[in-house]
Amino acid sequence: MQFMDKAKIRIVSGKGGNGVVAWRREKFVDKGGPAGGDGGNGGSIYLIADEGMSTLMDFTYKTVFKAENGENGFKKSMHGKSAKDLYIKVPMGTVVKDLKTGNIIADLITHKQEVLVAKGGKGGRGNIHFCTPQNRAPQYCEPGEPGIERNLLLELKLIADVGLLGMPNAGKSTFISRVSAAKPKIADYPFTTIIPNLGVVRKRNNDGYVIADIPGLIEGASIGVGLGHDFLRHVERCRFLLHIVDGTEENPLENYKIINNELAQYSKELSELFQIVAINKIDSIEKEKLDKTVKEFKDSGVDVFLISAVTGEGIDKLKNELEIRVDTIEKHQPEVIVEEDLEATNNDDNYWEVSKIAKDAYMVDGGKIIRISQVTNSRNTEQVIHLQNTMRAMGIIDELKHKGIQNGDTVIVGKLELEYWDDEMYK
Repeated sequence: MQFMDKAKIRIVSGKGGNGVVAWRREKFVDKGGPAGGDGGNGGSIYLIADEGMSTLMDFTYKTVFKAENGENGFKKSMHGKSAKDLYIKVPMGTVVKDLKTGNIIADLITHKQEVLVAKGGKGGRGNIHFCTPQNRAPQYCEPGEPGIERNLLLELKLIADVGLLGMPNAGKSTFISRVSAAKPKIADYPFTTIIPNLGVVRKRNNDGYVIADIPGLIEGASIGVGLGHDFLRHVERCRFLLHIVDGTEENPLENYKIINNELAQYSKELSELFQIVAINKIDSIEKEKLDKTVKEFKDSGVDVFLISAVTGEGIDKLKNELEIRVDTIEKHQPEVIVEEDLEATNNDDNYWEVSKIAKDAYMVDGGKIIRISQVTNSRNTEQVIHLQNTMRAMGIIDELKHKGIQNGDTVIVGKLELEYWDDEMYK
């Protein structure tokens, strides 16, 4: 399976259903009154962490997610059906960023943890809600609220207990294949893993822990050289690091220092994680050179394990040490600043715009006023007056006057074409 640790998605929550204008029409019930039901709520969208996922690969094939709309209301005071919420599964360790604001809006690190990213629109009220002693037969209703459309960036930071580090061709892939069921690509020529590999290592009590084989680092990785920081972030959440050093190299200690320098350049917290150091390929090293390498590490204050990932020599001793450290070192949780996400519940669409499209014609555009026009019958005087009062309250009438509208001019609002008339102009 191809590994993906970044994905961009577009989400659209469901819009609310419209309320309706309806009346009780029952035998022997005189003047039954309003009976228009409410529209149903649109579906909201949630992201939910799932321990069964380890990559964002699913978002290669599908990048747009839309929740269902709520149903419109019905006569006889029957409400429309609310839409089901949409839950999008993501791997544990997914950080969610709003591409519009740049804010981090969620850090999903535990199984079943969820976050609301787009609230569905509220259903509009039917005319039954607008009945008053002064107006017992209201001829208008409310449209449903719109859904919310957003573009999000998903960034995966692997949740693992042990992060496996080392130069390219240090033998990390061979090691993880020996201690777990993972089957990474292994070859007898110099190359580096280009995707993180996860393996579950069984402990003596049959429990397990996760070890992550991070792609080999080179000098300059912290500033983007080679695979760079695209993969350094995957070790940020580990309990500790296992640093595998190729003992057959000319200067193993220098390679060890290069890797640690890159960690320090990338993150101070990362450089302070506990490390277990293992010198690999001891089956291919002369005893004199191996003794010299071990002494150089000890003189630098670094204790080392000696292993051969190919033959298995020293592996059991190292596994015992890893198990002890997994049981005693708490999982590191780097601070991720999650911003308050106001966009997830912002169904308000009060923005509007007035344009003069001809000498005697004006167009009004904008979410809310267009939605109200959709539930307005131009042949129903009361509904038209309600629309005009709304336009006046929103400041649209004042803007039309500012643009020079005259009595008799045409105002286009959505599907409606209305003739403008203002008695004040003749006073």
